Amino acid sequence: MKDNRFEFLESNIEDEEITRPSLTYWQDAWRRLKKHKLAMIGIVLIVFIVLFGTVGPYLTPYSYSDQSNDFKNLPPKLDVFEVEEGINLYLSNDYNMFLVLENGKMDRKLKLDHRDAINKVYTYLLDAGNSEEVVILDFSYNTLKDKQGYDYNYTIEYKGEVFKYTTGSKYNMSFPFGTDDLGRDILTRVMYGARISLLIAVIATMVNLFIGVIYGSISGFEGGRVDNIMMRIVDIINSIPLMLYVILLMVWFRKSDGLTNIIIALSSVFWVGMARLVRGQMLSLKEQEFVLAARVIGVPKHKIILRHLIPNAIGPIIVAMTMMIPTAVFTEAFLSFIGLGVSAPQASWGTLANNALSGLITYPYQLFFPALAIAITMLAFNFLGDGLRDALDPRLRKG
Repeated sequence: MKDNRFEFLESNIEDEEITRPSLTYWQDAWRRLKKHKLAMIGIVLIVFIVLFGTVGPYLTPYSYSDQSNDFKNLPPKLDVFEVEEGINLYLSNDYNMFLVLENGKMDRKLKLDHRDAINKVYTYLLDAGNSEEVVILDFSYNTLKDKQGYDYNYTIEYKGEVFKYTTGSKYNMSFPFGTDDLGRDILTRVMYGARISLLIAVIATMVNLFIGVIYGSISGFEGGRVDNIMMRIVDIINSIPLMLYVILLMVWFRKSDGLTNIIIALSSVFWVGMARLVRGQMLSLKEQEFVLAARVIGVPKHKIILRHLIPNAIGPIIVAMTMMIPTAVFTEAFLSFIGLGVSAPQASWGTLANNALSGLITYPYQLFFPALAIAITMLAFNFLGDGLRDALDPRLRKG
C-alpha cells in the first residue's frame, strides 16, 4: 500500500503579484536615461540642432553666399525713430538710414542726397520721387570714449520737427540674427555652419566605429607582440599634432578646399582614442568564461570579436563616441577660425567667428551667434554623454 504523503495544491496565478516587469538591457538603459534630466535636455537640443542645420536653410529666402550691400551690418534689434505714423527710421553705425516697416521688416535704404562734412549735416531722401521729404542728421562729436571709439550724438529733423532720441525698438524680422559686413544673413550662415559641424560629427562617428573599434579589438584580443606593434603605431600617430596634419594636407592638396583637409586629418588621427579604449575593454573581456567556451567549440576569432566582445563593450564605446563628437565639432571650428578650415564663401561657425573679430566692438552680435551655436552643441553632446555613462554602465546603476 502506497503512502501518499504529498498533496497537490491548486495554484492561482492571478493572485501572484509581479513586482517588476522583465526589461532588456536597452530598455533598462532607456528607463534610466529618461530619469537624467540634463541628458534629455541634451537630446532635445541635438534634435533641434539637426533640424536647424538640415531643414532650416530651406525656410529662409537667402543663401549662405547671398550679399546685399544695402543692408550690411544690421543688428537683430533696431532702435528706430518714429517720425510719422507708419514711418520708422533706423540709423546704422555705418551712418546709413533705413525705412523700417511696422512689422520690423526692412523696407529700403534711403538715398544720401547731400553730405556737408564741415557742418556735419547729412541729408537723405525719404522718397526718391518727392524731394520735399528729407531727413537731416546733425552730428555733434564728443571726446574719445573709453579708448574704443567715438561716441556720436545726433538729432534728426523731419519736416521741421527735431527728434533727439529713438522712440522705440523693433526686432529685425528680415534678418533675425542681423547681417555681416557684406550684407549676408547671419542666421542662414549659422544654419549652414551647423551642416558642416554635423558632417564632421558623422564622419568622426563612422571613423571611430570602423577603424578605432576594429583596430582596438584586434590589438586587445591578440595581445603579445601583435598588441605591442599595433599600440606603437598608435603612439606614433598620436605624437604628431593635428595642426601639423592639416597644414601638410593643405600644402599637399593645394586645389582642395579646407573642409576636405579637415575630414582627411580627422579620419587619420581621430580614431586613436577609441582604439585605446576598446583595447582596454578587450583585455578584460577576453578572459571571461564565454570567450573560453567560444574558443573551445571552434568559433573563429573574427566572430568572437564581432559577435561577443564588441557587443559586450558597446556601452563604453557609445559613451566615448558621444563625448568625442563635440571634440570634433570644436576642432573644426578652431581650424576654421585660424584660417585652415572651409574656404569662402562657405559658412562655418569658425569662419563666422573669425569674420566678426574685426568689428567686435561695434558689431558684437556677429560673434555672439556662432559662439552660442558652438557652446550649445558642445553642451548638448556632453549632457547626453553624461546620461549615457550613467545609464549604460552597470557599476553606476542606481536602480
